[in-house]
Amino acid sequence: MEKRNSIVAAVVVAVGIIVLGLCIRGGLKSFTENQRVVTVKGLAEREVKADKAIWPIVFKEVGNNLPALYKTVEQKNKIVIDKLKENGITEEEITTSIDVTDLQADVYTAERVSYRYRLSSIITVNTRKVDTVLKLMKEQTTFIEQGLALTFTNYSYPSVSFEFTGLNTIKPEMIKQATQNAREAAVQFANDSESELGKIKTASQGQFTITDRDQNTPYIKNVRVVTTVEYMLED
Repeated sequence: MEKRNSIVAAVVVAVGIIVLGLCIRGGLKSFTENQRVVTVKGLAEREVKADKAIWPIVFKEVGNNLPALYKTVEQKNKIVIDKLKENGITEEEITTSIDVTDLQADVYTAERVSYRYRLSSIITVNTRKVDTVLKLMKEQTTFIEQGLALTFTNYSYPSVSFEFTGLNTIKPEMIKQATQNAREAAVQFANDSESELGKIKTASQGQFTITDRDQNTPYIKNVRVVTTVEYMLED
């Protein structure tokens, strides 16, 4: 008798668990079906001027007398560095290096060359004085007049690059602008669907991108961010 009662009790509990599970499932399904959301994206863009310039100034000398070539390169380096300092570029912002190539020992040189050595001098300016760099780049003819055939674009040595390092100063305002743009789109969607815009359900900030505005003005940057926001919709 006791065994029979235990079986009945177990069946009743099992049925109760099943019924409870069905009720919970039905409630969750009803909640999900009644939960309406809208997902919108907000864009913020801003043009800023670069605040850092990295400018490799390159020239080359060829000859057969290596010590004499070094002396020539050092003399011409001084001309360039003096010009930079005259315009406010400090010594801490200037680094120099020299590449030496033995053309007769170069396995990639198929033809006999007239000169044995080629020295490439690289004077790199790393500075926050972007306007000064732009000014000096326009005055490159003054270097040519002093016998320096500068190479401003080269396969081995990249041309001047400009960077914007002040992203953290404009990031909060841009995120705010992008979020406001997203909300405006959500409000319009809610109005069109005869609904009321509710609270934010989820939100994610996209990645900030910094690109040149165009190829002719690489010192002007375009900063861009897209935020994605999911809002609740209410009747």
